[in-house]
This record gives sequence, C-alpha cells and structure tokens, in this order.
Amino acid sequence: MAPTAVYYHPRFLEHDTGHHPESPDRLVACRRALLAGDLELEWIEPDPAPLADIERVHAPAYVREVRDMAADGGGHLDWDTAVSPASFEAATLAAGAGVLAVDRAVADAGAAFLLVRPPGHHALRDRGMGFCLFNNIAVAAAHALAVGGVQRVLIVDWDVHHGNGTQDAFYDDDRVLFVSMHQHGHYPGTGDAAEVGSGRGAGYTVNVPLPAGAGDAAAEAVFDALVEPLARAYRPQLVLVSAGFDSRRGDPLGGLAFSGPVYAWMASRLCSLARESAAGGPVCFLEGGYETALLADSVVSTVDGLQHEVPRPEAGMERAVEAAVTTTVRALSPYWDGALT
Repeated sequence: MAPTAVYYHPRFLEHDTGHHPESPDRLVACRRALLAGDLELEWIEPDPAPLADIERVHAPAYVREVRDMAADGGGHLDWDTAVSPASFEAATLAAGAGVLAVDRAVADAGAAFLLVRPPGHHALRDRGMGFCLFNNIAVAAAHALAVGGVQRVLIVDWDVHHGNGTQDAFYDDDRVLFVSMHQHGHYPGTGDAAEVGSGRGAGYTVNVPLPAGAGDAAAEAVFDALVEPLARAYRPQLVLVSAGFDSRRGDPLGGLAFSGPVYAWMASRLCSLARESAAGGPVCFLEGGYETALLADSVVSTVDGLQHEVPRPEAGMERAVEAAVTTTVRALSPYWDGALT
C-alpha cells in the first residue's frame, strides 16, 4: 500500500481567528496524532494556488477584498469569519494544496488528506462565511475539470453543516455529482432534499438532511441508498471529500453523533468506489471539527480508512433516519433511470 499524502504547511497556523472554535490548535492536535501513529504517510508542503485557479470559483473582486483586508491588518467578513494579516496567504496555500493534490491524484490515483485551514465548503462566489474564506474543494474540482482532463467529479460532504458554497458552485453542472449528508435545520439552513440541481445539473446535487442524533446508521444508509449506487452509475474520474468532523458525537457545534470508526468505514468505501471506476483519490479536505481530541482521532480514523479495508459498523437505524434517506431517494430517482431503488 502506497503512503497517504498529507498536505500541510506551518503557515496554516498563522491564520489567527482569535478566541474562536476554528483555531490553530485543531491542526496542531491532528498533526501530532498522525505523527504518533503507525500509518504510512508522505508529508507535502503546498505552494499557494495561482489566483487564476481561485478565480474559477470566486469573483476577482472578492479575492481582492480578502487580500486587501489581510494587508490592512485584518477584520471580519461576517460575524464569525475572521481575516488576519496571514489569512490571505494561508487561504491561498489551502487552495493550493487542493490543486496539487488533485493533480497528483489524477496522475497516480492515490489517496490524500489535506490538513488545511481555513476550511472552505461554505465560501460562496463573492462572499466568505461559516469560518471559510476560499472554497478549497470547489477550487480543486474546477481545476481538475479545466486543465486536468477530468469530466466527472464526485464530491461527498459528511460535515454536520451543509456545504452550501460547494453546492452553489456546481448547481447547474453535471460534471460534478455533489452528495451532502448534514444535520437538518443546522447552519447555514440550506440543503433540503428538494435541492437537486438545475438545468444541465438537475439530478447531480444530492442532499440528505438528517435528524439530530442520527448516528452511524445514517452514514451507512446514505452510502447504501445513494452514494454507492450513484457513484456506480456516474463512474467518477475523481473522488473528493469535504471531511468535516463536527458530525462526530461530542462535537460542540454538531449533533449527528457519528463515531470515529464510521469515518474510517466511509473513507474505505470511497477508496473501493474510486478503484471500481479507476478514479483518482479519494482526496479528503479538512472542514469542521471543533473538539481537538475528537477531531484528531477522527482524522486518524479517516486516514486509516484510506489505507485499509474497514469492516462495516453495526448500528441500528431510527425511523426518522430511514424517512430522511427515502425522501432524498424519491427526489433523485427521476433523474437516474433505475439506479436508485
């Protein structure tokens, strides 16, 4: 088994958010846990993404706004999204990690984990929000589509919060199949099952809003009923993951109550699906996760799943979870010609 590439840069720690859940301590704990384990890792320092790559997803005026705010000493894009003097460089490095990782994944089909901050999946074309400055996973997917020879990208988002920025970036684009499992009614309030895409992208946005306390059975059900059959029908050439761990039981900002082992199982299943379609990846982008010990444990579990086959967790499913998954299957079935049953 080839080592898993882990993308990290010390400048990520200089993105100063003040007294804030999204702190440098998150990466410090994760890096320490990965180094202490017995996983086969290749550590890679990225370069900043060229602005042309970032501007495939974000408006140039917004990119300048973040740059100028950082140069002027920092500030806030909204009440919970901070910019410090080092934030623009950290954000371009985080986006650059994604660009480099997808290039390498497409070239050799290897798995990777991006230990980056600031996170990205809430960032919209012209607005940062939800702790996110640039949408790292969307920038990487757009790069792969534009210059990487890729025509079909699967993005799975298991953060407790809906990846509204990623959805918006590709809502009318059938070259990206976006699947999000998230907590119903949670920030930012988007991601209803009826949001399925538009125009050419109709049927390529998949949202599963889950009840609080859904647990591991919910992740299993989403994979069984949606991720796996859709991936087999779609046959992606690149698999990307918004790996948010605020869906973990005990996280202060989430309530889905996933366990550590279920992340390993999901990562392992995505590796199998990538092999089935000869796709690059999975490439996992760190998003949320705000209790440092739980976050570090979850990251180690995920990387373990990228390297080993992991048995299915045993978990019982509540009726509310079954109903949520069924609602999404019904919303998507008209677009997939029998792939969903």
